[in-house]
Amino acid sequence: MTTGSDTFGVPLKKASDIDVLKPLKNLITSRYQTADQESYVSAINDLARLRNSAVCRTLDNHESSLETLYRYYDQIVALESKIPPSEIQIPFKWKDAFDKGSIFGGRISLTVASLSYEKVCVLYNIAALQTQVAAAQNPTSDDALKLSAKLFQSAAGIFNHLKGIVHSAVQQEPTPDLQPETLTALSSLCVAQAQEVIAVKAINDRMKDLVVAKLCSQCEDLFGEALKHLQRETLKGLWDRDWIPHVAGRQAGYHALAEYHQSRVCNSKKIVGEEIARLKHAVELFKTAQTRAGDPSLFEENVGRAQRALDEAVKDNNFIYHEAVPDFKSLASIDKAVVAKATPVPEKFSANFTDLFETLVPVSVQQALAAYDTRKQEIVSMEIGKLRESTQLLNSILASLNLPAAIEDVGGEKVPQSLREKSASVAQAGGVQALDKMIKELPELLTRNRELLEECERQLTEEKESDNQLRAQFKERWTRTPSDKLTGTFQTNAQKYRNVIDTAVSADTTIREKYDKHKEGMDLLSAGPENLAASLPSAGASDNGSNPAIQRLKQLMEDVETLKAERDAIECELKSANADMKDEFLNALSQDGTINEVAISTESLGRLFGPLQKQVKESLDRQEGLVKNIQEAHADFCKAATGVGGEREAMLMKLAAAYDTFNELRSNLTEGTKFYNDLTQLLVNFQGKINDFCFARRTEKEELMRDLTQGLANMKVGTTPSTPAHHQDAAAKSPPPRPPPPTVPNPYQGAPQPAAPQPGAPPAQQPGAPPVQAPQAPQAPQMYGAPQPGGLPYPVNPTGMPAPQGYVYQSYPVYTPMPQGYYPYFQPQQQHPPAQPGYPPYPQQPYPSYPYPPQPHPPQQ
Repeated sequence: MTTGSDTFGVPLKKASDIDVLKPLKNLITSRYQTADQESYVSAINDLARLRNSAVCRTLDNHESSLETLYRYYDQIVALESKIPPSEIQIPFKWKDAFDKGSIFGGRISLTVASLSYEKVCVLYNIAALQTQVAAAQNPTSDDALKLSAKLFQSAAGIFNHLKGIVHSAVQQEPTPDLQPETLTALSSLCVAQAQEVIAVKAINDRMKDLVVAKLCSQCEDLFGEALKHLQRETLKGLWDRDWIPHVAGRQAGYHALAEYHQSRVCNSKKIVGEEIARLKHAVELFKTAQTRAGDPSLFEENVGRAQRALDEAVKDNNFIYHEAVPDFKSLASIDKAVVAKATPVPEKFSANFTDLFETLVPVSVQQALAAYDTRKQEIVSMEIGKLRESTQLLNSILASLNLPAAIEDVGGEKVPQSLREKSASVAQAGGVQALDKMIKELPELLTRNRELLEECERQLTEEKESDNQLRAQFKERWTRTPSDKLTGTFQTNAQKYRNVIDTAVSADTTIREKYDKHKEGMDLLSAGPENLAASLPSAGASDNGSNPAIQRLKQLMEDVETLKAERDAIECELKSANADMKDEFLNALSQDGTINEVAISTESLGRLFGPLQKQVKESLDRQEGLVKNIQEAHADFCKAATGVGGEREAMLMKLAAAYDTFNELRSNLTEGTKFYNDLTQLLVNFQGKINDFCFARRTEKEELMRDLTQGLANMKVGTTPSTPAHHQDAAAKSPPPRPPPPTVPNPYQGAPQPAAPQPGAPPAQQPGAPPVQAPQAPQAPQMYGAPQPGGLPYPVNPTGMPAPQGYVYQSYPVYTPMPQGYYPYFQPQQQHPPAQPGYPPYPQQPYPSYPYPPQPHPPQQ
């Protein structure tokens, strides 16, 4: 018996060629800001070439083709662990493996912008190609049969594995070849064929008849199970027309083989009656197998062998044994040897796999790093906030006491030295004009970010409205996933950005109020030390220079300056404190398989910030004692102070408060400007991801529309109905026949003369004259885009306009921030999307100090 040509393989899915270079490059550059981004271009190019070799060309039934698929699948799995599959907005299009096209020329296909969908389809093709390679093996070679059985079992395991992951990966209705019922049938068929190959090898190896009988009996059971699945009403139309007859024939044939080899066991034990009963049934089953399969040559050698054995057994029984032949139904069933099983899907298919993106860290490590960074920023913000709040409180107390100006203004006429230094500092920093310029820039920066966010929201809204409109038009035939289920993360992040912008607007208002309140004092300081004397009210001379309280206050003011300098140093250390957690998280992942981010981060942050937090606490405690001493010394100073006017005292306090406000506003405005610029970078990246999503959805929409409308566009239109009777009377009358030409002598003797027209015959047509046509019924004027009579109820594209279903994008749209003051976000053109450079690098997160909100992190999807 030969079975090498009797096993058969499963057809492969067909993939469309797409551009993976630009989307992956954009994603990696936006996600890995600190990485050497250009080093990944070569890896992405290698991935694109690998995909083209694995899924875009015809694969031979050879192990080398399997190795190509193995490497591509392993690379997808490796990449999926480092980049969330949903963030790769590449419209992967795959056609159904069993659909051979209709009379309209279309094929069932599905386009999904997810790496998980690509992984599922490639895994399906691995199983399908394994069956084809297995079916192509030489049935006379021992090694070939071993490989065939191994591949069939592996394919069965893959089909079984796909049942549990397809819907979660596709998140919409898959093509028929990926339906759970289809995959169950294919898995059962592969297990049956694997058992068949094992049985064939046992027969070729001349193993004991008892063993062969058990193997063949299991084959019969497995083919029966496969036949049950293949014959489901929902699946029968998928298969090639010879699949079900083939499997039905194999089921009966292996039942016959089991009975035949069990009869050989009876023969060896001289149980002739049972031997004859089993041989008779085997011959009947072989003929049944041929009938089911529609192939008289199927098991032909086995039929002859069984018939000869039956004749010999009957002859021996008639002359020698004279045993009664029992009814076959009374015989014991044959035991089964379960050898073939579906093998589990390995973690890696290729033994020689090398990750093209080895330097990219896994998603779990990325998430741990992001969580660690969030915890670190919270600690930094909290500790710096404590220092700044305490310093502002100290400054307000000193300003209310007019210190240190009060202890320097002992002459009553001169400008105190500390005030001169403050005025010089303000003037050197640009004075009020610098603040005014920065404040005027804030609305422009705010508008730029608002417009970016509004553009993102507009694109999401347009995509949703387009999807809803087509869903209402095509109803249940519009099978792709609704936009609401895919844009939840985008909408959430957009709302977060909206809240951040609203908080920033409130901060701008606070800054403006402080600016207006202290503008007069800041104007005086901006004029410079030389002009301050004229602005200060004069006071009588004071003789408090020898007052011990003044000396004590001067010492305390020096302590204040020392405290402020220490806090500046602590703040710098807090901002610059950093720890490389990448290796630590990678080690934890490799050792434990998981990352306990909370425990690892808490321990690391404790080591990093513990000493600094202790310094912050000590600084706050020192301030409490310092303020108490200052208030006591100032009270002593006031008791002994004489000759200083109250008006001058008030002006000095006003200028001191204006100086503190100037420094506070300058710091806030600098951070606010950086905040808005960094937010622009984040929104540009956010917009880039949204445009990737919209591009993928647009491609998916066009593919689905083409599939839905192609059949209707090629449908045969019915014949044009005849003219109604009430229009026939209004038809134009035929013109009278033309009179015959005059008769003239024929210069060519023997030339035929034109025949006279017969009465009632139609007039002869002159050469070159237009054909006489039947009168046309009057037609109503056609509106633009209206369907033609007898045509389809869809608008017709005007001549010269490109059909939207056939639009080909010349380049994949990407986004980059514009220079400050320029319109900063991408404006999609009506027909041709521009080619743009890659995403901008992700900005460093600034300290989110008062009054600006914390800088939002990039959206995690």
